Amino acid sequence: MPPTTPYAGKFSTSTYNNNIHLHKYHQPMEVSYGDMCYHDNSLVSGSLEALIQHLVPTVDYYPDRSYVFTFLLSSRLFLHPYELMSRLCHLCVEQHRSGDLLLDKIRIRDLAPKIVQLLTEWTETFPYDFRDERMMHCLKEMSHHLARGDEYSWRAMQQMTQRLIQRLAALGQYEEAIATLNASAAERPTALKAKQQNGHRNDVLSICDDAFILAQQLTHIELVRRDYIVPSRHVVFRESFFRKRKTTNLEAYVAWFNRLSYLVATEICMPVKKKHRARALEFFIDVARECYNIGNFNSLMAIISGMNMSPVSRLKKTWSKVNTDKFDILEHQMDPSSNFSNYRTALRGATQRSITAHSNQEKIVIPFFSLLIKDIYFLNEGCASRLPNGHVNFEKLWDLAKQVSEFLVWRQVMCPFERDRKILQYLVTTPVFTEDELHLASYETEGPENHLEKDSRRSLRTSLLHREHR
Repeated sequence: MPPTTPYAGKFSTSTYNNNIHLHKYHQPMEVSYGDMCYHDNSLVSGSLEALIQHLVPTVDYYPDRSYVFTFLLSSRLFLHPYELMSRLCHLCVEQHRSGDLLLDKIRIRDLAPKIVQLLTEWTETFPYDFRDERMMHCLKEMSHHLARGDEYSWRAMQQMTQRLIQRLAALGQYEEAIATLNASAAERPTALKAKQQNGHRNDVLSICDDAFILAQQLTHIELVRRDYIVPSRHVVFRESFFRKRKTTNLEAYVAWFNRLSYLVATEICMPVKKKHRARALEFFIDVARECYNIGNFNSLMAIISGMNMSPVSRLKKTWSKVNTDKFDILEHQMDPSSNFSNYRTALRGATQRSITAHSNQEKIVIPFFSLLIKDIYFLNEGCASRLPNGHVNFEKLWDLAKQVSEFLVWRQVMCPFERDRKILQYLVTTPVFTEDELHLASYETEGPENHLEKDSRRSLRTSLLHREHR
């Protein structure tokens, strides 16, 4: 598992975080120190220059770790990471520059461990920033600078840089693997339709007929893909300043949700016989329930979404053969009304269970990721990043960091389930129907009920036949 921020787990207990909303309940006490404003000892705003300076360690000072995380996470809303890195390194160097070589060496020796600590927190929490060659050059320059005053810190810098290079290599390998899997899944066999008609195609039940085991394997996929999501992507949704890749790992994770939904719909619409479709429906309902029990809400919602797609929901004859009581309960838990209030209650329960759990299985919390991203997006867009006086609105940044830090705590859990390569391979590579193909398969298994559906089937047949002959 990729390294996670060592202070994410304690973020919620920070005095910054606990006191941030106290002004809603009593008369505020605001104090300004230079270009930084505090409310009940909690930083609420400041000029960008002052906030950068507040990040710089000195011989007698190291910034609160929750502040380091919050500012590094959200600073990209205001300036490029390389610009922050350049200014940070410049300020660190200026801290001990006196003109006296001996005195400078002593100051470097005293300050170096804190500089290494700060850069370590940055490289481990936001490694994508260092895909920029200029960032790596800054690290190299700082390493050379520290070597003049403190050999121990220089070695620590070398070790940190090596870990970063290994992490970036792992990220690159993961992205290549995802691209290969996506390419494999996109290769649609020409015999897919024939296999459907002949009943020879492997389906999920021929690979795994145990709902709990399939839920475990889905959890494996969720945890691996989630672990490669970089926290800064939660905050900046527009194009990255320096992104060279067409698809981020965040987008790949969202794409996995969509694939799972279409896989579920494909498995249900594919069988020609009604009893086989009903069996697939019942199986995925059981898988969804097991995902809920594990705390895997992302797979749960993807499965429910797949079963609620119109090509599946219109299969009335199939649904009539299924006891839907369990499905109704799960659907109620994930009901989007009242801003997903039922789901949010269940998520809080899973989070509390995770806090008090003694086993990794009980610690698993995989949130409905699209909703998490939506929450962060509206928090970011719905509140000004700068105040009328030009200060950075740090109250907003605390709230953003709180959301993301909770995600980082969940990300620290190791998957306790044994991997089944055959099942995993099937889940991530087996071809799935497109939306048009799903509709046509649905019409072929349970015929159109009205003229609109008849026209739709006729149009789909013509369109798909035309595509096959291209």
